[in-house]
Amino acid sequence: MAPIGGKSGARSADMNGEGDQQNLWSSILGEVSSHSGSKLPSCKSILVFGEDESGKTTLISRLQGTDDPKKGHGLEYLYLDVQDEDQDDSTRCGVWILGGEPEQSDLLQFALTPASMSHTLAIIVADMSKPWSILDSLRKWVDLLRRHIDTLRMPPERLREMEERLVQQFQEYVEPEEGEEPKSPRRTTAPASVGGEDEKVLLPLGETTLTHNLGIPIVVVITKSDAISSLEKEQDFKMEHLDFIQQHIRKFCLNYGAALFYTSVKEGKNCDLLYKYLLHRIYGFPFHKPALVVEKDALFVPFGWDNLQKVGILYENMPNINPQEPFGDVVAKPVIRKPLQDSKEISAEDEQVFLMKQQAMLSKNLPPTKQQDAPQRPAIGMRTPERKGNAANAAPITPSGKAKMDAGKPGATNEGVLANFFNSLLSKKSGPGSPGSPAPPKPGDKSVRNDAAAELDRMTRGRKSIPGQNATGAS
Repeated sequence: MAPIGGKSGARSADMNGEGDQQNLWSSILGEVSSHSGSKLPSCKSILVFGEDESGKTTLISRLQGTDDPKKGHGLEYLYLDVQDEDQDDSTRCGVWILGGEPEQSDLLQFALTPASMSHTLAIIVADMSKPWSILDSLRKWVDLLRRHIDTLRMPPERLREMEERLVQQFQEYVEPEEGEEPKSPRRTTAPASVGGEDEKVLLPLGETTLTHNLGIPIVVVITKSDAISSLEKEQDFKMEHLDFIQQHIRKFCLNYGAALFYTSVKEGKNCDLLYKYLLHRIYGFPFHKPALVVEKDALFVPFGWDNLQKVGILYENMPNINPQEPFGDVVAKPVIRKPLQDSKEISAEDEQVFLMKQQAMLSKNLPPTKQQDAPQRPAIGMRTPERKGNAANAAPITPSGKAKMDAGKPGATNEGVLANFFNSLLSKKSGPGSPGSPAPPKPGDKSVRNDAAAELDRMTRGRKSIPGQNATGAS
């Protein structure tokens, strides 16, 4: 018979074993739950605005790591591969690129919804190759974004929470030191504190900071910063002009709580830095790059770093420009001089009207001597008679229509009569029925035929008798 305390000892051992198993499963479940909570969310997205040909698609393609940007129309959709090596996790961040035409703004309803607004970051792109349009372009697209947010009809409490979160993030910014390494793989920036570690006091915002709070983070990207060198050579831009442009852009970023990047895909400036900063703002990845305001074509102003005092440092480099002048007065669009061209439409007149005008002009401008020397052409449809014999015996025709005969030449009288006869046939008679005009001869009149036949017979006999007379005179 077993001792009385034997069963109780076995039961206690079994209970201790079950307790160890429960503790083991609890620890495993705790690790799984903590790991699942640290996974990268798949609902994040980026919304890109900008004019056409400003470099939006090219910039996103560079962030993707591809060199062959495929441009679309309307509302494009791309994505960025996000990899968390420390947590061995990956996801995709959707990228919506809105076209530059105002008519395409209605497509925003598919990219920015009440459910996705709290997970969206906006990028506004402007082109440095056209600096005179930068400020107008930024205002245009941020106004478009604000109007669309108003149409979403977000609950006021939720929208207020998003706005307060942006204000808190701006106040909690701490400028990292160069070369600082992150203490944890997913550490966010620590809040700014005054006093001891336990007592944290947030600094107040400036008078122009976040005056237009939209509730979503914004990043302003100035593309094609390599065009600054060409602006200095071709448009005579000086350093004070570039500082004037920069101070206006930075003031705009302060009003909307936006970070600022100067990028150049062509030269690879600030592209990798922009990619890391986006992951930091969207997923909370560590980022320890301080502001860069020295290089004129690789500027970087993080969210929370800037203020009016820092912007005022640029005023020292503008001795000839008033910082308060309107942007368009200092950075004016250059006038492109094109060759003068008459672009009026010329309608051709009727061909017959044109020919009649030319005929009238020629008849008026022709000198009298030219009119006398000009050979008379027979009317169309009339055939001139062929003359037989030597061309030297032919009698010239005067402008009056009569043959000019030389009295010293034999046969001149006969040829003159014949010429008068043919000229009378070619001359224009007055119309029938006019007073004092004889009736025109009919084509079958015998008297006309007889006179012509007799005249031709006399001319023939006269020409035959001329060689004999010349021979007699010679003998």
